[in-house]
Parts: sequence; structure tokens; C-alpha cells
Amino acid sequence: MPTPIREIISRLHEHAPLTLAEPWDNAGLLLGDMDRETTFILIGLDPSTSLVEEAIALGADTIITHHPLIFKPLAAINTGEPTGRFVEMALSHRISVIACHTNLDSAANGVSDALARAIGLNEVQPLVASSSAADQHQGLGRIGRFPEAVPSAGFLRRLGKALQLPALFIAGRLPESISTVALCGGSGSDLAAVAHARGAGVYITAEIKHHVARWAEECGFCLIEGTHYGTERHAVPLLAGILQAENISRNWNIVIQQTLTEHHPFVLTHID
Repeated sequence: MPTPIREIISRLHEHAPLTLAEPWDNAGLLLGDMDRETTFILIGLDPSTSLVEEAIALGADTIITHHPLIFKPLAAINTGEPTGRFVEMALSHRISVIACHTNLDSAANGVSDALARAIGLNEVQPLVASSSAADQHQGLGRIGRFPEAVPSAGFLRRLGKALQLPALFIAGRLPESISTVALCGGSGSDLAAVAHARGAGVYITAEIKHHVARWAEECGFCLIEGTHYGTERHAVPLLAGILQAENISRNWNIVIQQTLTEHHPFVLTHID
């Protein structure tokens, strides 16, 4: 059946209410027309020019990303720069662009929940409950427990697989075994003290600030830098799963595809 963009956004916001988005965020429809119909959605983490090129090659008419294309008002659209080039390419091919960002971070079954599942945590709850949430499962970050304590070597192997990283930066002291884990997909450095206070053995997040790493070192608390891409990569299959379930139940008959070209922006290079 013909499905307008507003229907897609409405269903997304049922799962990740816009009221959960941070005040500085810019989620929702960022480019396009609410009444335009969609037949093919491509989902990625970042609104990169390679993603819009992939959409054009596939014939997708809608792009949904976790990170917004536009964070702040644009004073100019310079098509020689990446954001301007993305806007030009998307508009010229009539591609709608939607972001589902911090509302998906704080939502029940959000980005941090997906990472918690990937490493096998149980009894998962928000690290910081959302002040606007009626649902106790909504909020930033997550804290949970393993059914049985996991030796540190096995834990690191499990985490590396979930993050798709061959190596990890660790600040502070890694416990010999881990029972309770706190995590926050994306830039969660500011929640490290909360994780420590709530009894986590380790805290996994991204873009850990230098002074926070020093604090962890002094406290003997373990922080693990999982990188922004690594800790949020599960947002892509999460969004695809949400939309595919709606696609089936509502008989949209829309093609929903995860990006096949997106990759980690950092490459680990060994120095002899």
C-alpha cells in the first residue's frame, strides 16, 4: 500500500518518542516532504556522502540515520563541503532524510539496550532514568548483570566481537572477573561517575575525556573506550528490525535495507 513519510515517522516515534530527544538534538524529518510516499528505505548510522551514493545506486527514496544530517541551522549550503554535497545529492534524487537520534538512545529497547543484549547482560535498566519518561525502561545508558561472573579475558573477547574491534583502550583497573556492567552508546564520558556509584565493575562508552580517564585510574575503576561507531553500530539493525516489523504488520510492502558500505571511520594501524 502507498506509505507516506509521515506514517514512517509516526511509527518510529511510537518506539522512540520525540519527547525523549535531548534539547540540543535534531531528530525527525530533516529533508523531504511528509506527504511523499516511500517504497525503499536505506538505514545507516551516519549521513555520509557514501551513504547517499549507496541509496542512489540502490534506488532508495528514503534514508534513515541515527546521527542527524543537520544539527544546527545552516548559514549556507556549500555543495563543495560534505553536508552541502549530501543535501544536493539527496534533493536532486528526491530522497527523504530522517534522523532517529537521542530519542532512540533513551527509548526502551534503544541503542544501549541493543549493545547490552550483544554482550549478554540480564536485568538491564537505565543508567540514568529519563526525567520525562513514564516508562521505567527509558533513559540514558544501561546497567545490567551477567547470569554468572565472566573472567576478564572472556569478557574482552565478547566485547570486542560486539563492538567489532580488534583492540580496546582501557583506563583504570580491569577486574579479574566481571558481574555488573554499565554502558552508554556514543559519547557517555560524563556518566562515568554514575556508573561507578551504581556499582558497575566496568563502564563501556565512547569519546572518554582525558580527565575522566585519569579519574578512573585514580579510583581503580575500569573504563573501556568502545568508540562511537562501535558502541552505536547496533542502531542500524535495531532501526531495521523496528521498521521491518511495522512493514509486515501494516502491509506497507516497503523494501528496508541496512547499509552494506558503511564502516568504522578509524582503522587500527600497527607500527613496527
